[in-house]
Amino acid sequence: MLRTVSMMQPYLFPYLGYFQLIAHSDVFVLGDDLQYVKASWINRNRVLVNGQPKLVTLPLRKGGQFDPINERWLCDDFPREAQKLLRTLELAYARAPHQEQVITLIRQILGHPERNLARFAEHSIRCICAYLQITTSIRIGSELGLPARMDKQERVIRIAKKLNADRYINPIGGMPLYCPALFRSQGLSLRFLRMDDLSYPQLNQAFVPSLSIIDVLMFNNQSDTQALLKRFSLLEGIEQQTTQQA
Repeated sequence: MLRTVSMMQPYLFPYLGYFQLIAHSDVFVLGDDLQYVKASWINRNRVLVNGQPKLVTLPLRKGGQFDPINERWLCDDFPREAQKLLRTLELAYARAPHQEQVITLIRQILGHPERNLARFAEHSIRCICAYLQITTSIRIGSELGLPARMDKQERVIRIAKKLNADRYINPIGGMPLYCPALFRSQGLSLRFLRMDDLSYPQLNQAFVPSLSIIDVLMFNNQSDTQALLKRFSLLEGIEQQTTQQA
C-alpha cells in the first residue's frame, strides 16, 4: 500500500480541500519555512456575512519582504483583533445550526497564547483536525533539515523520501508546477487532488462556494463534514512538462 505525503503552507482556517488533503495523507507537512506571501491565505480567509463572502484577516507585525512564515508574528494587539473576529463570526452565523459548537472551537483556537504566525496556524489546524477526528501525522517542514532555498520540486521529492513516502499529493492548482516524469524517476507517484463540486444548505440563500472551513462546520455536523472530506478525485499530472520550475 502506498505511503502518501502532502505539504502546504500553514493557512488560517483554510477551505475544505485543505483538510481533504490532510485526511487522505499518511503524513502532512506544514511548510512553515516557506516564504510568507502577502495577500495569500496564510493569515486571512473568507466567511459568509449576510449571504456574501467577506474577507477576514489576522493582522501581523511588520516584517521583511522575504521572511519565512515562521519568522512572522501576529500583531501586538492580537487579543483585541481576535475578539473582533469572534464577534464577527458570532453575528454572521447566529442562525447556523452548529454555531454553538463551532464558536466554542474558534474561541479555543483564538485564545491560544502563541503569537508566532506559523505556530499559531499549526495549532489551529491541529484543533480542527481533532474536531473532525483526522488522525494524519502532521510534521513541521523546518524540522526536516532541508536547505532554506531549494527548487520547488526538489524540496517536495526530498521531503517525500525523508518520510519514506511512495506518493505525493498536491492540490489541483499546482498541476502546472510539477512534472510526473521527474517524480517517477525518483520512485514517486504524483497525484493532484480536485475537490468535487460541493454544496450544502447555507440557510435560505444561494450557495457561496470556496469559503473557510468555518463555514462548512457551521452548516454541517462532524459526521456530515467527515463525509464531505471524501468528496474529491485524484488526477495525474501533465506529462508533456519536462523542465523543472523554480
